[in-house]
Amino acid sequence: METGKGQASGPKKSPFTPKAIIHQRFGTKACYKVEEVQEVVQNGCPGLVIPHKGPCLYRCSLQLPEFSVVSEAFKRKKDAEQSAAEKAIQKLGIQPKEDNLNVEQAWNELAGRLSYLFSIEFLSAIHPLSGHFRAALAREGDLNGFVPVAAIAMFDAKINSLCKYISSEMESNHLLVMSLIIEAAKRLADALFFSEEKLSLKRLTPHPPEIIQSLLKNEPNFPESISIEAVRIPSSTEKTVESVILNASSGIYYLDVIAKELGVKDASKILFSRNIGKASSDTRLYFCAPESITIVPSSELYMKQASSFKGYVNTIATYLSGQEICGDAILASVGYTWKSTDLYYEDLSLRAYYRIHANKIPSGIYKLSREAILAAELPTAFTTRSNWRGSFPRDILCTFCRQHRLSEPVFSSDSIEPLPDLPGRRRLRDTLSGGDETNEGGLAATAVAQEGCSLVYRCTVKIYSKCQDLILLCSPKESYKKQIDAVHNVALKVLLWLDGFLDKVDMSVEEMTSSAKGFDILIYPQQFVKEFSLCQFLPKYRWSSATLAGSFLCPSYSNVQNNPLEDEVSSGMTPSISSGMTPSSGSLVCVTYKIYLATERECTKEHLEGSEEFEFEIGSGAVSPALEAVVTQMSVDESACFTMELPSKEIVLAVARDSANILSLLSSGTCLVKCEVTLLRVTVPLEDRMEQALFSPPLSKQRVEYALQHIRESCAASLVDFGCGSGSLLESLLAYQTSLEKIVGVDISQRALARAAKILHSKLNGNIEAEQPTNRVKSAILYKGSILTCDSRLCGYDIATCLEVIEHMEEYDACLFGDTVLSSFCPQILIVSTPNYEYNVILQKSTPQYQEEDPGEKSQQESCKFRNHDHKFEWTRQQFCQWASELALRHNYDVEFSGVGGEPNKEPGFASQIAVFRRKDTSPVNADFTEHCDVIWEWSSNNSTS
Repeated sequence: METGKGQASGPKKSPFTPKAIIHQRFGTKACYKVEEVQEVVQNGCPGLVIPHKGPCLYRCSLQLPEFSVVSEAFKRKKDAEQSAAEKAIQKLGIQPKEDNLNVEQAWNELAGRLSYLFSIEFLSAIHPLSGHFRAALAREGDLNGFVPVAAIAMFDAKINSLCKYISSEMESNHLLVMSLIIEAAKRLADALFFSEEKLSLKRLTPHPPEIIQSLLKNEPNFPESISIEAVRIPSSTEKTVESVILNASSGIYYLDVIAKELGVKDASKILFSRNIGKASSDTRLYFCAPESITIVPSSELYMKQASSFKGYVNTIATYLSGQEICGDAILASVGYTWKSTDLYYEDLSLRAYYRIHANKIPSGIYKLSREAILAAELPTAFTTRSNWRGSFPRDILCTFCRQHRLSEPVFSSDSIEPLPDLPGRRRLRDTLSGGDETNEGGLAATAVAQEGCSLVYRCTVKIYSKCQDLILLCSPKESYKKQIDAVHNVALKVLLWLDGFLDKVDMSVEEMTSSAKGFDILIYPQQFVKEFSLCQFLPKYRWSSATLAGSFLCPSYSNVQNNPLEDEVSSGMTPSISSGMTPSSGSLVCVTYKIYLATERECTKEHLEGSEEFEFEIGSGAVSPALEAVVTQMSVDESACFTMELPSKEIVLAVARDSANILSLLSSGTCLVKCEVTLLRVTVPLEDRMEQALFSPPLSKQRVEYALQHIRESCAASLVDFGCGSGSLLESLLAYQTSLEKIVGVDISQRALARAAKILHSKLNGNIEAEQPTNRVKSAILYKGSILTCDSRLCGYDIATCLEVIEHMEEYDACLFGDTVLSSFCPQILIVSTPNYEYNVILQKSTPQYQEEDPGEKSQQESCKFRNHDHKFEWTRQQFCQWASELALRHNYDVEFSGVGGEPNKEPGFASQIAVFRRKDTSPVNADFTEHCDVIWEWSSNNSTS
């Protein structure tokens, strides 16, 4: 079901779940035990492909005094529990009460429920509503014994359930529930008295004095005065949100205290929202009821007209609560609970208020889960479960939907069995030859390139409104070896788009649909805008990335050369002895950091947030770009101090524990945000660690030396590195004397190119200043763009390299890259290296199990994993040879095979297999393509300060 056709006329199922029925009959004697059931998916290729775990399932055993039952396996624990309870009901022969109440029966049961609530028996019950009844008996004067109808409507679930039978609009209209309660109370005119003026109900026959005395004796001994911190949200946008203190005591009804704060006589004129934030909390919005209410004996009552409130619509309070609120509102955490008869209360500060706002934004949910609002960012890529820090994407999306009162997201995973014999490559040839592969080409492109490989997974997610209208559908084409990875990645796509939308909620429908398409998302504008219409009235809460900004430094820090790629950097490194290990893309780093709000001269500073051990993965976008830019320039045990752009006041207050001091500092107008960071440790990617454990020098250096040998033999003057990343190859080449005069790097990652530029700029300028250059390089350029698209500036180079890059693409794209390079760029020599999958068993047997291993997976050394979580495929020697040979034949190149690490005539060959393509035709290349790449950085020996 994708769309809902209006609201139902009433509940269609039994009002009690199977678990509720079992609880009614057995109470605590019913014991549920849930255990995990693991299914293994057979892949049919032992020795080459990793056995895949099936989805995580749960089975529940229910032990009752007379017998026990066991459920089937389910994906969710609660479904397994309900299934076990349902089996027990069937075995007991219990017939659940069908939902066959007509409207008149519902009215009668509603009246009966009211009669019970005002009974002596209910007074001593532990129930959120019973506290209000006891407090009503302690009220003085003509308010004594009166219980606000709003409290009854809010805190009794059975009342609300019965009201659904009478009116289908009840769930979306809290005032309508009140009107139905009043109508039911009139049927009990001989027992209950309704005061229209007080909008409250009272028992006609007073409770016996001994009952009241008994209740008073059992009441807790509260202090004479209770001060509760709360937040006032004004309806006027010209006024600011501020903290208020509610002064209550054991003899005063807390709703009367809130009423006084809002400027009305007593609790009878106070309404309150549903829970704000966590469902288990008692944080609610309190606001004034309409000034004039007329009771009409009909189920189609005045209460539908919520717009009859007088005063301004409080857009912020309305957004937080999901119901229309006019006038000022009080946000407080106070009330009665199911746990005891005591009044529960806790302070709610401005910090908590702004965190509630943060929890309605995907990036805010992630930041809060990491307790790092200023430092963390919602990552742009989901890598491995063990490298991900904070709440997982699926959980964040579920939280977001709950916060915005949407239905739980519906994930649908499909397993795909890839076609055998390198389907991606074969499908590419068919497509180029004119075959119609519009449907199957996408399937083949996402296959894992191994003979007889196992299933891969795709996932689709749908988001519905509470009325079951489909508002968003995300169906990516990417597939993954693990089902859970497919789920998290599709959730992350939706989160990243929602984050962008909430940052610019006033975008047109055309902008909205266009931006969503880039994330493989289809939105249904009419339903989507309806659900998020209130967002456009909110002030802009900028939860976007902070950037580096020039500012003042602590005198103990020294300045570092500014980087032309970044914003002005004012950073310093403390003089310390470092290990020399620096982070690279994919590294897992751990830092300690402190962030302060300070005045320019640092006369005053307030601590905002910090962590003794804060981990994140370089290159995944998991932290502020400012923090990552500094950390990537550091070595282990090195420290730095830098300033960041001052974020919005709302963000600062969301982390500030002393809001008064922070507000004072912010009002000075001379504030800056200062960060102190120390790099504690660097865990290099698993692929690097495996190689370092077995090879000396490391494979990465051996690949560079292999490329260097061919550069020298060919006397190449120009080189282009496809997929240059952070410039490790280009940097390494500068340490040797070669014939190269021009070096070029191309990559899709702006972040990686920024790091490459820093390193190359420093190395090249250092050689010039030393007046003893170790190479003949006269120019260097870094381009940002796809290596799958032709650009005339990349054509005709003497030598091109593509080292350990193609395995990060989908296999289809790797094939497309080969055709593009040899048919359009036409280098004289092309060197391509990629992992030899057959060598993985040796690498992984020489390496202990590391953090990247999925803790839920059993270690099986005889089965080989890919070397890096980002690898889309890894080829055997035969597969690589077939790919390269066919490529060379199509484009008039010769190809020879070699490698580094291992021995060619000894199984299983080289660790990194290399193909060297040599162009047969030496005529000049005629390039006539558009220039789609952007120049990110350019250096010339004639202008070394560029």
